[in-house]
Amino acid sequence: MDFISKTDPFLENPIEIQKKLIENISKNPKPARIMHICGTHERTIAKFGIRSLLPPEIEVLSGPGCPVCVTPDNDIDTAIVLAKKGLTLITFGDMLRVPGTEESLFDARAEGADVRMVYSIDDAIKIAADHPDKKIVFLAIGFETTIPTTAAAVLRGLPENFYIFTSLKLTPPAIDLLIQDINVDAFIAPGHVAVITGTAPFSNFEKLGYPVVVAGFESYDILLAVALLQKQLKAGDAKIENAYPRAVKPEGNKIALKMMNDVFDVADSEWRGLGIIPNSGFVLKEKYADHNAAIQFFDLYKDELKRLEEVRQKKKKNCICATILTGKATPANCPIFGKKCTPTTPIGPCMVSDEGMCHSWYKYCRD
Repeated sequence: MDFISKTDPFLENPIEIQKKLIENISKNPKPARIMHICGTHERTIAKFGIRSLLPPEIEVLSGPGCPVCVTPDNDIDTAIVLAKKGLTLITFGDMLRVPGTEESLFDARAEGADVRMVYSIDDAIKIAADHPDKKIVFLAIGFETTIPTTAAAVLRGLPENFYIFTSLKLTPPAIDLLIQDINVDAFIAPGHVAVITGTAPFSNFEKLGYPVVVAGFESYDILLAVALLQKQLKAGDAKIENAYPRAVKPEGNKIALKMMNDVFDVADSEWRGLGIIPNSGFVLKEKYADHNAAIQFFDLYKDELKRLEEVRQKKKKNCICATILTGKATPANCPIFGKKCTPTTPIGPCMVSDEGMCHSWYKYCRD
């Protein structure tokens, strides 16, 4: 058992390590429901068939770990309204394909709206600098992994014609809420989030009696996390273990955390499938109000946003993405998965993003 805690997959033969880990996990396994909260973890699990390597007593659930997937319809609709009202709406590629209540940002662009895709906020800022006559709105999504890049851009200074529409999420509050409503025994924490936050934000799970392992993103990282969680569960332990020390420090990235705190205030935020979660998102501080799209534009189009809200309340979809995000279902339970809903014709966001569970299962887990 000692080799598990000491293992650094990059220092040894990863194939041999995986074999040892699978043997260890499969020896008198303790029945457990383990939830990860990371779209990249799900992609690795699906791609390498990790669930099929584990004994049937161990179930691995997928939680709300995809930032595209948890962005609510309301934010998608708002972005579309801004674009169709003459503003230039800029965001990451996956967001363009997520269906809103009536259409997607791709659809709006096809109708003539100025919607653009970028790889970073810096690309969007350059567009604003090159086009001072346009009002540029950047739809900022993401977890703690990408939030520091937005904070850094704000601290460097923004063009006068540049506005930020924040749909930024904080991971731990969502899991705090999930714990109240799902049957889970342990958690795999996302390594890239912990790179920024450190391990402290997951301490509440430890206090509540849940073993937690921070994991990297290779197949052996996932197996190592499962093995460490099995070890904790068998011993009756509940603590945070860092199985990704090559990237994660207990204190996180202090510079990134300071930038985030300097630019954003913590606020309630809506998550797809989970509703409004207290203190689970970021909004720009008041001193950046001149660049806050919510303050500058939302009231101008409140009638259209209200209409879309009413349509959304009446509209029903067969998509069960919201249920999948909470670990209560898998794509296999969805009646339209792989049929009406595919990566080229997505009905819900879980099929759009590379980090969405439906997308990963469509790509790797179909017969």
